[in-house]
Amino acid sequence: MKKNIIVGQSGGPTAVINGSLYGVVSEGLKQAETGCIYGMINGIEGFLHDHYMDIGALDATNELELVRTTPGAYLGSCRYKLPEDLNDPVYPELFKKFDEKEIGYFFYIGGNDSMDTVSKLSRYAAGIKSDIRFIGVPKTIDNDLVETDHTPGYGSAAKYVATVVREISADATVYDNKQSVTIVEVMGRHAGWLTAASMLARKFEGDNPVLIYLPEVAFDQNAFIEKVNKCLETTPNLVVCISEGINDGKGTFICEYASDVGVDNFGHKMLTGSGKYLENLVKEKIGVKVRSIELNVCQRCSCAHLARVDLDEAVNAGIYAVHAALEGETGKMITFVRNKSVPYELSYGTADVNIICNKEKPVPAEWIINEGSDISDDFIDYARPLTQGYVELPTKNGIPLFAYRR
Repeated sequence: MKKNIIVGQSGGPTAVINGSLYGVVSEGLKQAETGCIYGMINGIEGFLHDHYMDIGALDATNELELVRTTPGAYLGSCRYKLPEDLNDPVYPELFKKFDEKEIGYFFYIGGNDSMDTVSKLSRYAAGIKSDIRFIGVPKTIDNDLVETDHTPGYGSAAKYVATVVREISADATVYDNKQSVTIVEVMGRHAGWLTAASMLARKFEGDNPVLIYLPEVAFDQNAFIEKVNKCLETTPNLVVCISEGINDGKGTFICEYASDVGVDNFGHKMLTGSGKYLENLVKEKIGVKVRSIELNVCQRCSCAHLARVDLDEAVNAGIYAVHAALEGETGKMITFVRNKSVPYELSYGTADVNIICNKEKPVPAEWIINEGSDISDDFIDYARPLTQGYVELPTKNGIPLFAYRR
């Protein structure tokens, strides 16, 4: 008997999250064991309110192909946290809805918190002896999921950061008669993978960004000012890249020195303003011309610098997820296994989602050098293969053409 598929997206969008959606849907449509393919509108939270669509129907038009290269989350996202208590009434409510739709396969595309959802649903299913198979498809520009070499979305975001920082560095040097400092704030709460990618912007040793600060190492404001002063002696138009989550090592984010910080539904502090705080600090302590630039949402979902490797791997992750579920796996996340870096070679696998959710993978300590103000060349060997290639986007009137849910 055929069973239906349901797929959803959760957490922050990326440039290739819809590539994984395309992979799940396109491969699911090819399988004899599967029937309809439903898409949850706004994730598990939307599905609780009966918001879903027949996403498999997009295959009859060109829309599904457009989904593949559309940034953001085509199905919409959510940051809904399922209860820790598996006896909560929300679980039987959800599984009743699954049964009504004759769901046999559940795919959730997301990051750390999304894997928490897959974990809870698969554990509840085991408890009631449900045969629904639950698979997580990784997604996060933060690149902080454990048990996988890297995550879909990171390569394109890293390429975007490196490109924009190189552009900013070129702009910063147009006036050479005065010293200046440009501080670029990059996303990254606890893991500095994306900020580290700014290193790829350098054209030669000693090039901007000269200083790079990640949240894995305690940030000393006095030492920072000393380094900025010293670097200005040889680089009068200095570019500094920082993670939004740089902290004092004692539990306080640098941005908290300036203002109150809210929290999201998962209890994560919503960080912003570290760059602005350091801008004011440099202005006060050094007195040179200084500006701060927050890359904001463009770094996570821009398709302007979509990496071919990243998109291909995102699609393949969705395809592999379908095969894993059909082969009987459940409570798993798709993983990337790097076989070698030169030439770059990757294979796919699965790992127990219960050892993945609610954990974060930091940048290796040995890659962070110069008292926490720079990154070693080991990072280049790791990251450069993930940023390779460009994708030719479908366009209309000179502007990229995206899929829109109607």
